Amino acid sequence: MKKTDTLFIGLMLFSMFFGAGNLIFPPFLGASSGTSFWPAIAGFVATGVGLPILVLLAVSLVKGGAQTIGARVHPIFSTLFMVVIYLSIGPFLAIPRNANVAYEMGFKPYLGDSMNQSLFLFLFTAVFFTIVYVISLNPKKMETFMGRWITPTLLLAMVILCVVGFVKLDAPFQAPTDAYATGAFSKGFIEGYNTMDALAALAFGIVILTSIQQRGISDRKQLTRYTLKAGLIAGVLLSLVYISLGVMGARMAADGSFENGTDILTVASTLLLGTGGKILLGVIFTLACFTTVVGLTTACGQYFSNLIPKANYKTLILIVTLVGFILSNMGLNQILKVSVPFLVMAYPLTIVLIVLTFFSRHFKNPKKVYRSAMIFTGVFALIDGLNAFGLPLGPVQTFSDALPLSSYGMEWIIPALVGIASGLLLSQIGQAAQSEELESGATL
Repeated sequence: MKKTDTLFIGLMLFSMFFGAGNLIFPPFLGASSGTSFWPAIAGFVATGVGLPILVLLAVSLVKGGAQTIGARVHPIFSTLFMVVIYLSIGPFLAIPRNANVAYEMGFKPYLGDSMNQSLFLFLFTAVFFTIVYVISLNPKKMETFMGRWITPTLLLAMVILCVVGFVKLDAPFQAPTDAYATGAFSKGFIEGYNTMDALAALAFGIVILTSIQQRGISDRKQLTRYTLKAGLIAGVLLSLVYISLGVMGARMAADGSFENGTDILTVASTLLLGTGGKILLGVIFTLACFTTVVGLTTACGQYFSNLIPKANYKTLILIVTLVGFILSNMGLNQILKVSVPFLVMAYPLTIVLIVLTFFSRHFKNPKKVYRSAMIFTGVFALIDGLNAFGLPLGPVQTFSDALPLSSYGMEWIIPALVGIASGLLLSQIGQAAQSEELESGATL
């Protein structure tokens, strides 16, 4: 495969990953972490960049991708888990979130307060999803639209904003907020969940592998190698953008308090470039959100058409875009309220599944290890998610809070390790019992 092909696939992957959360959270992390910025951004990059690349690698290593990885627990678990992931990163959460942010940042600032916001949101999303549907109709053309045209335009706009920010913003980093005063790395690690890229990588894996296979690559090792190269290209670009936006946020903190990352970027772009800065920021948000929605729509269409052989790909993406269109008109705040609880439930399971994938060859009975690990991890991920929803759990929550690392939001790690150890022990016991049966049979 040509180097330029690898480059454009990497650029396409970057554009698919780089959406609303990737823009919103780094600058707010920078403003909040202040002098603790570097450990905080390191944690953010670990889950916002490193983990998605690991997920892509894991998917490329296994024939059948993410579906096969989940089947090592149980086929029913695999199907349910992947359906929930695809629906969440697709029409029920990430797609409407990106469409709504594109409106909030790319269109809404130019409307007067007296305008009917609901009507304009409806019109904007109608046009937005129509274009998404048209481009998603032909996945083979995605690389041309996104890798060769849209992504370079997006990167150019980002470079202009970040370079001007580095030149003109010179305020020193402020003291960190209470959340980042201690454990800045772990706080950044959890914030990296909000990009949703590790979950998206489970879906994007099939898109990237398809793009590589269309160039005549079928050998599993070569597929993994080219996936890694494309992932590293996207990962380096994402890391540079996160650090740049984070530094901008850290330097903007001296100008006052901000409610979120969009406020920081809006004030910063206007301060740096005036009205042109506001336009530039609108272009960045619109392109970033658009490319992510196209990638997610295509991934959902490909997955569900494989899952349901009788389902037509074009019909499926039409359904995805219609659901995304309807939910995006609910408003950004309602969408974000659902996202955090879901993410703290889904991410631990995803992380453990991916880690086990890289070591499964060393397990004598992988199913026992996978199942035990998922049970132990899932219980505490569920507790954490219900707590994020605000549900009182009484003694159960007290027990969860008493676990090591709970103050960092990672109380699931010890149960996950216990689950893995239990699975390995059960595997060893089963192997020993089987050996005894074979020996007694041979004696007879």
